[in-house]
Amino acid sequence: MTHVHAHAAAHTGTGTATGTLTRPDVVPRPNASRTGRTESRTGPARRLPPTPVLALGLFVAARLAGALVLAVVAHAADKRPVALLGRSWDSLWYLGIATHGYVRTVDTGRPPLPHSDMAFFPLYPALIRAVRAVLPVGGGTAGLLVSWTAAALAAYGIYLIGLRLHGRAVATAMVLLWGLLPHSVILSMAYTEPVLTAFAAWSLYAVLTGRWVWAGRAAAGAGLARPNGFAVAAAVLATAAYEIVRRRGKVTHRLWTGAALAPLGWAGYVLWVGSRRGDLLHGYFEVQDNWGSHFDLGQGTLLFLRHLMLSGGRFTFPMALVIVAAAVVLFALLLADRAPLPLVVYTAVLLLVVLGGSGFFASKPRFLLPAFPLLIPLARALVRTARARPWHATVVVGALAGLSFAYGAYLVVFARTPL
Repeated sequence: MTHVHAHAAAHTGTGTATGTLTRPDVVPRPNASRTGRTESRTGPARRLPPTPVLALGLFVAARLAGALVLAVVAHAADKRPVALLGRSWDSLWYLGIATHGYVRTVDTGRPPLPHSDMAFFPLYPALIRAVRAVLPVGGGTAGLLVSWTAAALAAYGIYLIGLRLHGRAVATAMVLLWGLLPHSVILSMAYTEPVLTAFAAWSLYAVLTGRWVWAGRAAAGAGLARPNGFAVAAAVLATAAYEIVRRRGKVTHRLWTGAALAPLGWAGYVLWVGSRRGDLLHGYFEVQDNWGSHFDLGQGTLLFLRHLMLSGGRFTFPMALVIVAAAVVLFALLLADRAPLPLVVYTAVLLLVVLGGSGFFASKPRFLLPAFPLLIPLARALVRTARARPWHATVVVGALAGLSFAYGAYLVVFARTPL
């Protein structure tokens, strides 16, 4: 995945090199295409992407500080922080798959039922098994190592996208904000969102720089990581279609290959589950429906909102509502910012799944963690504030950090709510 940057940018069918950078911190010029790629007269860039030492340092510091706060709170509550991070909720299902394969079904005794482990995609448990084959660690520790490594790779990819579009300062701010989201504690847990985000960031960066085969490979990886990983394939396919129409079919075989590879991960697993269930096209969706998860055009979301307004609920529910509402506003700002097509399509699909899908509402903020393009308007505003009033920006970042660390500790240690 991270080997994306080692390859030269692809050429278009007309012979013009696209998606290249003459400097590592170049910002696209006004003649950039709708996909966010720029035309260059200097030929393919062969320089490795810059290593974002400051951005990654801030991200790691933010997550370490959050983990430290969580550890202190957990010890005060007489709980083990490593166990909470590595063996909570869905993590247990992934660890079971990594150890025994797809064999588990739990009958909850009430509809929807039964709950099958085939609802969980295979890449993360496969990575856990690979780590355990190399290192003498338990499943929970292996899951944490996978998630933490993936989070760092995701932060790197996010930085490169921000750097390409808006420069070094905005890129650094995007990475910092991603590490300080109210629900970013998930990035420190044995969950799949860091893995999906890593594949998504590098796939989208590959699209922006014209590396279509790598974009397709990374999109296929994203499709094997999570059910909503098909958002990456959708972004690759939509951008490829745009390029084909824009260039009247005069594109290279690399674009066609990347587009063909992009949906293979998600579609392959869905069809495999269907074959195991005896219904090739509908078997996987039946599994998800038994978990109470299906696309109902937002009916489940509206019913939950009605219940919340009439009956109230746990603190996690109104907080989840605020986060989802903020995501809708940020998406509108992203559209107003005229973000590149692949970022818009990717984010739109993730948001559509959250708004239009049923399921446990408190988990919806977690499903939005991979939607990092939503942070572009916030990062640009933060950079403008930092340049005009540095003290104000410091207060904003400090407030976000306090909220992130406190809310993350509450979610993991006290909430008793599936994440």
